[in-house]
Amino acid sequence: MSESTFDPRAFRRALGNFATGVTVVTAADASGRKVGVTANSFNSVSLDPPLVLWSIDKRSSSHGVFEQASHFAVNVLAADQIDLSNNFARPKDDRFAAIEYQSGQGGAPVFADCSARFHCEKYQQVDGGDHWIMIGKVVAFDDFGRAPLLYHQGAYSMVLPHTRMTQRDEGQPPSSHFQGRLSHNLYYLMTQAVRAYQSSYQPRQLSTGLRTNEARMLMVLENDARLSASELLREVAMPVREIEDAVANLKRKGLVADDDGVYLTSVGIEQTEDLWAIAREQQEKVFAEFSQDQIETFKTVLKRLISQC
Repeated sequence: MSESTFDPRAFRRALGNFATGVTVVTAADASGRKVGVTANSFNSVSLDPPLVLWSIDKRSSSHGVFEQASHFAVNVLAADQIDLSNNFARPKDDRFAAIEYQSGQGGAPVFADCSARFHCEKYQQVDGGDHWIMIGKVVAFDDFGRAPLLYHQGAYSMVLPHTRMTQRDEGQPPSSHFQGRLSHNLYYLMTQAVRAYQSSYQPRQLSTGLRTNEARMLMVLENDARLSASELLREVAMPVREIEDAVANLKRKGLVADDDGVYLTSVGIEQTEDLWAIAREQQEKVFAEFSQDQIETFKTVLKRLISQC
């Protein structure tokens, strides 16, 4: 293709086939002026020394601060941080207004509940056409293990395990574990059934960016529930410390409030509906081969066991 026929829009669309993560890169200059931009150009460069890069448009009004700052921070966004991404992608007089953050290395703002964070010392700025390529030396990092937010063909997306990595081998003989006395042990069969169910369900739930304890908390609350600490302890079957951590995280994200009991906010209700949709799809898939009568009998047995234990 010659330069005269090169179509920038088509080029951008082609580049969009490469799915990326989403980051908010931040910095602060000596006067305390803060900047933050949403970028999907983040990438690793070297392990020794530990170098990373990202690029910024030369026309960006934020570049001056990045150029003067001694450090910058790369906040790798989790799947439930779309609003944070949008906030730093749109023109605003003060992008940090109403945004909670802490000061990282060199005063660069860092955000809670990300997938990961990289605190970088400015290493090099390289001319890259209509962008500046910013290279940083990682001096510290935080790995929170939350599922990341993805960007593909101009739209947000989420990561899920590939079906080839999760499907069971077909045509294989039954496991020897189900032979002999174990095949009649109900406790063993129940635990194995739960483990098999979770192997495909839990990754989908985690892809929302919520931890398991946070997702469980939201689904227990429902739309109109307002539960006390003791009621939460009874319903979610988690240690008190996990309950306290989950509530604190969900409050910080604006998904729950705590006023005479913990309850869902309007944003929390929306997030919870997404979780229930995932749960419903999984249940329909797993139990597709059973009749409604079989499913109702199964529910009855489970509920009776729960009430007796």
